[in-house]
Amino acid sequence: MAGYLDRFVRRHLNALRLARWGTPATIEAGTPLVVYCNHPAWWDAAILILIGDRLFPERACYAPFDEAMLKRYGIFRRIGAFPVDLESRRGAAQFMTASRAVLSGPGRALWITAQGRFSDVRARPLGLKGGVGRVPEIAPDALVLPLALEYAFWEERGAEAFCAFGAPIRAGDLLALPRPERLARMEEALTDTLDRLSADVVARDPARFETLVSGQRGVGGIYDGWRRLGAMLTGRRFESGHRAARQEPDR
Repeated sequence: MAGYLDRFVRRHLNALRLARWGTPATIEAGTPLVVYCNHPAWWDAAILILIGDRLFPERACYAPFDEAMLKRYGIFRRIGAFPVDLESRRGAAQFMTASRAVLSGPGRALWITAQGRFSDVRARPLGLKGGVGRVPEIAPDALVLPLALEYAFWEERGAEAFCAFGAPIRAGDLLALPRPERLARMEEALTDTLDRLSADVVARDPARFETLVSGQRGVGGIYDGWRRLGAMLTGRRFESGHRAARQEPDR
């Protein structure tokens, strides 16, 4: 599935970029891992799978998934998604039971879109779901990682996907806090990570990022075909990107 999504992202996005300051900390193989993130777009599931494949290849990854949507996209059940009913209180019990089972096994990671709904990256407060703050209760030895996600259009036809991890938080440290303060601590960490990532996205400087996936540049089709032919006939190197196209002399 990661291989399929890699090709899908390359075809439809320009790049998946990781902020250089936002590389995840090294985590011992036996330590349970919880990654919680914001939920800005439809692309999130695919992007999270690719991030997990690139940065945590040794871990089996699991994630809660809207029960109604999982019936439509059943393939995700086969790659670690478990159903949660977002429309009733039953969903909280589903989430806790499945999360406990996931984090009790070695070499596993639980990935949570902690807002539980699509939300703009600029929305404040983030409004994390309360169940996220209860995860330390079932995995006190886990490390908890905030992950910021954002999308933007830069200079190419396809959008850019951006990600950055914040500093890890020990679940035991969170467990020492009352639940409301625990959730506030997690929300603060994710907000800070999002704000720092957004500053890099606004700067539009690719040097601030490591490219995890590089997509198809240029317009494609007949237009790029003519440009490629023209480069061949004049002995120039063909560059499909928009920046290269802007630097070509007017005709």
